[in-house]
Amino acid sequence: MLKMEARRVKSRVNTGFQMRGLTLRPESSKYLVEVLQSVSEQELDDAIERVLDAVEKQPLSSSMIELSVVEIAVHECSQLNDETTDNVFNIIGAFDVPRFIYSTERKKFVPLAMSNHPRPSLCGTARDKAELFRERYTVLQQRIHRHELFTPPVIGSAPDEGHSKFQLCTVEALLGSTVKMGEVIVLGMVTQLKEGKFYLEDPSGTVQLNLSKAQFHSGLYTESCFVLAEGWYEDYVFHVTAFGFPPTEPSTTTRAYYGDINFFGGPSSTAVKASAKLRKLEEENENAMFVFVSDVWLDSVEVLEKIRTMFSGYSAMPPTCFIFCGNFSSTPYGRNQIRSLRESLKALADIICEYPSIHNSSRFVFVPGPEDPGPNAILPRPPLADHITEEFRQKVPFSVFTTNPCRIQYCTQEIVVIREDLVNKMCRNCIRLPSGNLDIPNHFVKTILSQGHLTPLPLYVSPVFWAFDYALRVYPVPDMIVFADKYDPFNISNTGCLSINPGSFPRSGFTFKVYYPSNRIVEDSKLQGL
Repeated sequence: MLKMEARRVKSRVNTGFQMRGLTLRPESSKYLVEVLQSVSEQELDDAIERVLDAVEKQPLSSSMIELSVVEIAVHECSQLNDETTDNVFNIIGAFDVPRFIYSTERKKFVPLAMSNHPRPSLCGTARDKAELFRERYTVLQQRIHRHELFTPPVIGSAPDEGHSKFQLCTVEALLGSTVKMGEVIVLGMVTQLKEGKFYLEDPSGTVQLNLSKAQFHSGLYTESCFVLAEGWYEDYVFHVTAFGFPPTEPSTTTRAYYGDINFFGGPSSTAVKASAKLRKLEEENENAMFVFVSDVWLDSVEVLEKIRTMFSGYSAMPPTCFIFCGNFSSTPYGRNQIRSLRESLKALADIICEYPSIHNSSRFVFVPGPEDPGPNAILPRPPLADHITEEFRQKVPFSVFTTNPCRIQYCTQEIVVIREDLVNKMCRNCIRLPSGNLDIPNHFVKTILSQGHLTPLPLYVSPVFWAFDYALRVYPVPDMIVFADKYDPFNISNTGCLSINPGSFPRSGFTFKVYYPSNRIVEDSKLQGL
């Protein structure tokens, strides 16, 4: 009976490796069969997938898998089982986000260490600026090619009358044509190379656009955003009839294609979505609660009093985490700004200490705003300086001063937080504002998720550190994005991602958002007058 069991396991192991173009040496196969014989029938396929992912992360010299490679992979997987308790709650700074480069030859994302790219630096090179847009393009292109509208029909299958198939064309193909080309679709970035004249750009070239008859689908279309432009090409001009955004892709679809790669970051060696233990913890902990507050003006007496009221209300059942977003000063200028902010944080620490249950149980995360001390115009921006926060951290040990944007991993959930006034920036820089029903938040969220990027704006409007642009990527789509924007509060669900804006705390009548991860519900909250 045992021999039959070993034969069955060996067959499934070898099949799994062959499906990925890999072959096991006899000693490697024997070792894996011995390790996996104790795994239950239901978990065997998942265990083989985890081992395969760990094997493919290693720098393989050939498709023949040696015993040493398999041993390292098994060791990594066994560590993953032991590290669950460490992965319940993690704050991930933007500069700690792992970088993956899409390899067009291998049709997969590879870690930076396995590519020929240099390590990122704040002082970016000209190559970094070019790679910034090239990587944005490549991520969207591989996503589009997987979409049902752009996948080639299966040979021999009957045509689907309900769904037409489309084929992407490059700018180079347009420029190389000497005759009129009709009904073509091009993926490219909208640019304005000359005043008042828009162009479409992709890695192969640029072409001038005629937008006089273009119909714009929903979304906020700005320079530097990537679009699917449909129209005809004639006399060196691309006459656009329709502008649309690349179709979005749910996280489940992305992960089904790329396995358990941890795109998000954190201590886990694989994506936390794959952990059944973490999912169980998430569902069982019904009291978990996250409080999001933006524009916490610590130099305002009224704001501090409202925060004291909030703590008083939550003292009986302390939230898991308070996420406070800047700006942390109502008048964020002048030579006394840093000293004033240090004293304001000390006052907040004293208020927290008044409520021992919150002080001992809740975590505090601080995300700097665009007008807080530091390189405020460029994203991602570093945390508030240590000399400003040192006294606060001594009084409140469970506090983290992190980057803007930052990422929060709670059990299997992935949350992105960014403090930036993006809605107004994108509306001001629109090529053409949406017509009809101006539901700006829905247009805004669709744009961000379609672009797979938090700031799809020209670099002169929203500067980024070129080499760290990947830290602003939202691909695969996270479970939640918190846009701490001074725009009106909103809750929008799109492509399996919950996008929320708590609004400006003092400007919106002291509104904030509360999130319950066990059932994924967002509660709109507001502090009434005293």
